[in-house]
Amino acid sequence: MLLLIVIEKYSLGSKIILGIFFAILAYMFFHFAVKMIEMGYVLKRKKPFYVHFYYFLRKLDNNQKSILNKSFPFYNKLTNKHKSYFEHRVASFIKDKYFIGRGGTVITEEMKVLISATAVMLTFGFRDFYIGLISKIVIYPKKFYSKSNDSYHKGEFNPKLKALVLSWEDFKKGFDVKDDNLNLGIHEFTHAIHINSIKERDISSTIFSDTFKELSSLLNSNDNLRNEIIKSKYFRKYAYTNQFEFLAVAIENFIETPNTFKKDFPAVYSKVKQMLNFNFAGY
Repeated sequence: MLLLIVIEKYSLGSKIILGIFFAILAYMFFHFAVKMIEMGYVLKRKKPFYVHFYYFLRKLDNNQKSILNKSFPFYNKLTNKHKSYFEHRVASFIKDKYFIGRGGTVITEEMKVLISATAVMLTFGFRDFYIGLISKIVIYPKKFYSKSNDSYHKGEFNPKLKALVLSWEDFKKGFDVKDDNLNLGIHEFTHAIHINSIKERDISSTIFSDTFKELSSLLNSNDNLRNEIIKSKYFRKYAYTNQFEFLAVAIENFIETPNTFKKDFPAVYSKVKQMLNFNFAGY
């Protein structure tokens, strides 16, 4: 009541300015309150308060949806509601990134859709799915020469150039066999997501980064578990190069053979699931 009396003393222009000021103040207070509530939720549940909220949903055209239906098994495991969210994110990811062909590569719709779908699959449990450290995706027809270590690569992520670089031949091979735990796209996008999570402090990045620390601590403190993992040969040898490569290989296995992963190493599986907030498609 007192506020109304004070406002009455001002001119119309001043009232508008005051109205805007109090509206901004109310929004900031609301935003802060929601952030605090969500932080408590995250600390308790280890997942975002919400993931999917859109003012409108972008659509894929019939050709793009056909590519997903024929070549991306994960998409077909989703509910109809989640399929619409997935399509929106694929369309948004395509729009957000520059796709560049090298070595004679002509960028096709199949390339855009399948590469974007791989990124969207891995971040489908994230609120922010764009992976801000990637601005361009460079595609070679086959293995390419990399100046980073003077050797030929199938794929690499260069955070300085904000570029993910892929051999299309090897990317496609990752989908030829669905359960061999070898998928170039998953592997390289995991590196990008991992580094992005270290640099960004949004809710999903924080959960990913903090849970990775928990996973590292679990493996470092449990000799028996670590020895069992090595002895099992479930993860290929390249996983033991360093922590970054272990995580990339682990997520390849998580996506391609989740039932085996969960049965053999439930504690590790649980941490990876928490990192990705993967509560859909049977995972």
